[in-house]
Amino acid sequence: MIVITTPTGDIGRQVLDRVLDSGEPVRVIARDSSRLAEHVRAQAEVVEGSHADADTIAKALEGADRLFWLVPPAGFRDAGPAGSYYLDFTRAAAQEAASRGVRMVHVTSLGHGYNGASGLLSAALDMDELIESTGVQCRALALPFFMENVLHHAQPIAQQGVFSMANAADRPLLTVATQDVAAAAADLLLDTTWNGQARVPLVSPDSLTPDAMAEIITETLGRTVRYQQVPLADFQDRMVQRGASPSLAQDMADMVNAQNNGIYDAEPRDPASATATDFRQWCQNVLKPAVQS
Repeated sequence: MIVITTPTGDIGRQVLDRVLDSGEPVRVIARDSSRLAEHVRAQAEVVEGSHADADTIAKALEGADRLFWLVPPAGFRDAGPAGSYYLDFTRAAAQEAASRGVRMVHVTSLGHGYNGASGLLSAALDMDELIESTGVQCRALALPFFMENVLHHAQPIAQQGVFSMANAADRPLLTVATQDVAAAAADLLLDTTWNGQARVPLVSPDSLTPDAMAEIITETLGRTVRYQQVPLADFQDRMVQRGASPSLAQDMADMVNAQNNGIYDAEPRDPASATATDFRQWCQNVLKPAVQS
């Protein structure tokens, strides 16, 4: 039995569909089962509740041997510092999985070994230590910046020919496509031969600065798109103005600062880390249709 968390999220949904296609027995944890696709309700067992809840996770892991774990974003609600949120959300699941001999495949950040505050990324890396401390057999999918984050800028790209972030315009920002993350997660969930604990870095085959990303977007769309770097302090202020809690805004600013300081370069990678989708291909297949719609 394979248990899938965040079955309606971008990554979780793609992992779920791949695992369902394999014919393996699947159980999902969902806060609201009505949000699940009809084919999911027909093919998978459903445990309703939060996967942060100890009773819910215990029920979901009964008779299971594999678990896909992803901590959902807290959103703009004040969940306190990200470090506490990630650890509190994960603690019961890690302990329950370890006690039952369930293997975990979990989503985390690239950057193990980085010294310095990195906000949401520090929280994910602290979560890894918690999971490993239980002795559970696990594979940590260590990820950089999601290409899908650029989708948040589809409207200004379409209307103004610009996308804005606080990341340094001239510093390479390693990326990954969520479809490649889902493929790797599903492969690990369906492979029953691995043991122990290990990190699995996943990075797209190209290494682009935001300025270079804008050039590729320009070529893909056939019209000029430029990148605009926003000062980090302005980025943090705008988050608060949009309703983010001060703690979330600080964690986000610390994350971007760490990205600008090379956190993703801190963790060793080998050629096997390269994923299938490069940024140009992703722009053609995902961003272009989103902008045109």
